[in-house]
Amino acid sequence: MELVERLLKLSAEHDDPAEFLNGALPAVAAGAGADSAVVVRAERGRWRILAQTGLDRKLPYDLLSEVLDREVPCRNGDWWAVPLSSQRPRIELIAFWAQSPASEGWGSSANALAQWLDSSLGLVRTRYRQGRQIKRLQTILEITSQWRQTQRTDELLQQIAEASTRLLGAARASIFLWDKRGKTLVGRPALGVEGGELRIADDVGVVGEVLRSGQLRRVDAEEAVGEIDRRVDQQLNFRTRNLLCAPMRTPEGGMLGAFEVLNKREGNFTEEDEIALAELATHAAVALASTQQFEQLARVHYQMADQAAAGVRLIGQCPAIEALRETIARVADTDLAVLILGENGTGKEVVSQMVHYLSERRHQPLIAVNCAALTETLLESELFGHERGAFTDAHDARPGKFELASGGTLFLDEIGDMSPGGQAKLLRVLEEKVVVRVGGSRPITTDTRVIAATNQNLAQLVREKRFREDLFFRLNVVSLELPPLRQRGDDLLSLAQHFLETFCSKARRTVPEFTAAARKRMLAHPWPGNVRELRNLMERLAYLSQGDKIDASDLEFILAPEPSMPSIFQLHESLNEATRQFQIQYIQQQVEAARGNMTEAAERLGMHRSNLYRKMRQLGMSPESLEQKDRPPGGETRS
Repeated sequence: MELVERLLKLSAEHDDPAEFLNGALPAVAAGAGADSAVVVRAERGRWRILAQTGLDRKLPYDLLSEVLDREVPCRNGDWWAVPLSSQRPRIELIAFWAQSPASEGWGSSANALAQWLDSSLGLVRTRYRQGRQIKRLQTILEITSQWRQTQRTDELLQQIAEASTRLLGAARASIFLWDKRGKTLVGRPALGVEGGELRIADDVGVVGEVLRSGQLRRVDAEEAVGEIDRRVDQQLNFRTRNLLCAPMRTPEGGMLGAFEVLNKREGNFTEEDEIALAELATHAAVALASTQQFEQLARVHYQMADQAAAGVRLIGQCPAIEALRETIARVADTDLAVLILGENGTGKEVVSQMVHYLSERRHQPLIAVNCAALTETLLESELFGHERGAFTDAHDARPGKFELASGGTLFLDEIGDMSPGGQAKLLRVLEEKVVVRVGGSRPITTDTRVIAATNQNLAQLVREKRFREDLFFRLNVVSLELPPLRQRGDDLLSLAQHFLETFCSKARRTVPEFTAAARKRMLAHPWPGNVRELRNLMERLAYLSQGDKIDASDLEFILAPEPSMPSIFQLHESLNEATRQFQIQYIQQQVEAARGNMTEAAERLGMHRSNLYRKMRQLGMSPESLEQKDRPPGGETRS
C-alpha cells in the first residue's frame, strides 16, 4: 500500500508523463522484486522506450510482440511483460527482468503493480493532454484572431503558413486551394518557385489523396520513400522527410483545398499535431472564405467606383469650362474645402463628383445632402446622426451622413439655405473633425471632406447676417464657379449631342441629326434651366421625336417659352426715353449676372470697363452702388 500511495502522490505532483515514469518506474521495479524494468510503446512496427531503470540487456522482442498480440501478461524465462490498458488499442506495455525471482508467483505482484502504474500514468496523461489542449487552443485563438483582421488573401496565406510552422515545429507549410474547374491545386506560399505559387494536378501525391478522401493523412520518415512525390520537391528545391496534410472545407462543407506542413524538426509528427492541424485547417478555411468574400466585394466596389468615375465628365471647350477643369485637377487630390457656385441646373453636383473621383478618396463613399429640403432638427439628425430615444420617432440609433462619409466626401447642396443653428454645428465639425449625435454625448471622430454648393450669393447673405461669416470663410477655401449655359457658346451643341446620343442608346433608336435651323434655335434660347433643361429636352426628343432629323419646329413643340421681360415702358414716353430705360435695365442685368464684376460685365456688353462707367453715368446710374451690392465680406471689391 505504501507503494500505491507513492504512485498516487507522484501522479499528483507531475504533469508530464515522461517525468512521472522516470520517477515511478524504479519504485515499481523494486516493489516487484525485479532488477530492471522498461516501459515500451509500439509505433508503426517499431518499439520505442518511454522509460527504463536498470536495463543493461537486449529486450525480448518476441515476448513483447506476443503480449501485444494477445493483450495478456506473458513470461519468457527471467522476463515478465504486462500490457498497459490505459491506451486503446493496447500499444504500450511494461517488461520486468529478475535475475533471481523471489518465487514462481513473482509475476503476479509485477502484474498488480503494472496496473497501478498504468492507472497513475493514465491520470497524468489526462491532465497533460488537457493542459496541452488548453495551451493549443489558446495559441490557435490568438493566431486566428489575427487572421480575421487580414483582408488580403496573399497576406493571410503567409500568416497561416508562418503560424502553423511555429505551432507544429515544422520547417515549411503550404495551403493548397482547389481550382475545381481547372482540376488544379494552387499551393501558396511556395518558396523557391517563381511568383511564390505552385500549381499541380489535383490527383497528385498526398495532397491529391487528401482532397479525394477528405481525410487527414500523415507520412512519417520511414514511409516517405514510397509515399512522397519527388517531382514536387524538385520544383521547390526541397527534400521532404515527413509531412502532415489536412483537408480544408468551406463553412458550407464544400472542399476548399488542403493544408500541408512538412519536415517536423524533431522526429515525426504526432497525434497531437494531427489534432492541432485539423483545428488550424478549420479556422484557416473560415478565414480564407471570409477574406475571399471581402476581396470579391472590394473588387466589385472598386469596379463600380471606377465606372462611376468614367461616367462623370465636364463636356465643353469654352474658356470657362477649360479653366474649371484645370482647377478641379489641381485641388481634387487635396483635402481643401470646396465651394461650388452657379445657377440652378449648371452642373454643380457633377463638379462635386469630379472632385471626389479624381481624389484618393474615390473608392470611399460620396454622400449628397440637400440642405434646402430639411428642417433644422431633421438636418442635424441627417448630418450628425441620433441616439435611440433622442426624439419621438428615434426608435433606433442611427449614424449621420458625416459618419457614413468618413474617409470619403460629403456634398452639401444648397448650403445657403441651412439654418443658423445648423451652420454653427457644421462649423464646429469642420474645425474639430468630431461629431456628436443628437441626444448623445460621445464624440465621434470623422475624416470627411466637405464640398458645398449654392445658387445664392453667399457674400450678400453674410452682409445680411443670414449666413455666418466664419463658416463662409471656412467653406470658401477654393471657389469654383460654373457659367450658365447661355454663356458657354458652342458647348451647348456638344452637350445636346452628348445627351441625345445617351438617351437614344437607351431608347434603342438611331440618333437623329439636328438641322441648321434647330441649332440656331437652340443657340438663341436663353436656357433659364441651364444644363438640366437641355438634358430634359434631349431626353424628350430621344423618345418622342420621329424621323432622322430634328428641326426647329420640333424644338418649338418642346421648348419652354422664353421668360418675358417685365414691361417698363409707358406708351406715352418717347423713343429716346424708352431706349434709355431699356439700356439701364439691360446694364443692371449684365452686372448682376457678373456678380458685381464690372470688368466681366463690360466684356459681356462688348465694351471697355472705362466706357461702361462713362455710359452708366450718362444714364444717371451709380456704378458704386452696383459694385457695393456684391462686395464680399471684408470690403474688397471683386474685379
